Amino acid sequence: MRFIHTSDIHLGKTYRNSPGEAERYADFFDCLAAIVADAVREGVDFVLIGGDLFHVGQILPKTFAKTIETLQPLKDAGIPCIAIEGNHDWIHRRDSISWMEALSQMGYIRLLRPARTEEGGYRFEPFDEETGMGGHVIIGDLNIYGLGYIGAQAGSHVERICDAVTSENNLLLFHVGIWKYSPVEIGNMKLEEAHPLADKFGYVALGHGHEPYVIETPEGKAYAWNPGAPERVNFGEERYDKGYCFVTLEGREFKVERRPTNPRPMLVETIDLEGLESADAAFEQLRVQFAEKMAPRTDERAPLIELKLVGRVGFHPFELGRERLRALLDEIAAPLHVEIKNHLSLIVRSSEGEQSKKSLVEIENDVLRELIGAGSAYQGREEELIRLSITIRDLVLKGDVDADELLGLLE
Repeated sequence: MRFIHTSDIHLGKTYRNSPGEAERYADFFDCLAAIVADAVREGVDFVLIGGDLFHVGQILPKTFAKTIETLQPLKDAGIPCIAIEGNHDWIHRRDSISWMEALSQMGYIRLLRPARTEEGGYRFEPFDEETGMGGHVIIGDLNIYGLGYIGAQAGSHVERICDAVTSENNLLLFHVGIWKYSPVEIGNMKLEEAHPLADKFGYVALGHGHEPYVIETPEGKAYAWNPGAPERVNFGEERYDKGYCFVTLEGREFKVERRPTNPRPMLVETIDLEGLESADAAFEQLRVQFAEKMAPRTDERAPLIELKLVGRVGFHPFELGRERLRALLDEIAAPLHVEIKNHLSLIVRSSEGEQSKKSLVEIENDVLRELIGAGSAYQGREEELIRLSITIRDLVLKGDVDADELLGLLE
């Protein structure tokens, strides 16, 4: 028996109001389409998706339609696609059906979601093709159980999960991370909390963390695999090994082959402008340093770039305007998307000639405090409204927030 294990596809992710919005939107579908093509070409028995198929729970209709189009070759080939919900797939307004549930009812995926007992235990009901719901699928003689994202207390649920499974030859699909390997994620559990799963499941198919890793028992036997996100979702993933797991089951032994994907190039560069006295000098140094860093470029696709500026300078950091910086990067690298983090500090000379420094964050706060405090209705609330203003600014620049979330923040 052979199968593909992937996770954290993040369909629908893009940079809103960016010139590269449509191209970036297509990246994630192209990535999934390549995995689907491999599954069909190899004639695998099934495909596992370990959560976060979508980037947000409330997706656009075009994203749903494009997802169906991308998964159609699996359905045509009769290859089951077994999936669970990740934290990004959640629908918080439970009065409407989720997109994952709709895909399951339409036969494009088999969404596994266990029931709960009155005592708080788990009950993995057989998957029902008509309702598109259930917690347990049997393929060949392999029992596949599924459990989506359950939050910060996931480790405390392991015993109940194991108690609910009485079959042999088991696989668990579980959207959870391990603190040792995914320290920046929420919804993780400790390594030692995961180990009891090895006694019940021959293969634990993880999701959630975007960097791949393998978990072994204290005796050194591998039992859990996280394939990581196959496309680069966020800045910080530029050095991750991107791919998915191609698994062969021989008897009761799972042999895992790592297959690479072809993610869009991503660059995170830090430029040190320490001691420069003018914006023009800073631009010239930036031009030289960034051109050197771009020299070994081998992928012709437009890259995603995060530029960090650091150092103490003798000119106002605001003089390095974002538009001017973007124009320079367009000239050198023609990026698909740019994010700029200006961490420059201004050297301030006191009347005694001593030097101190004021960061861009402090300057922003000073400007906002003056503007907000000028309105009589807002006096006394300056600090609260400064935090709100900067939070909204950061969310909009990041591009991952919709209008309803912004309105909720304001309320």
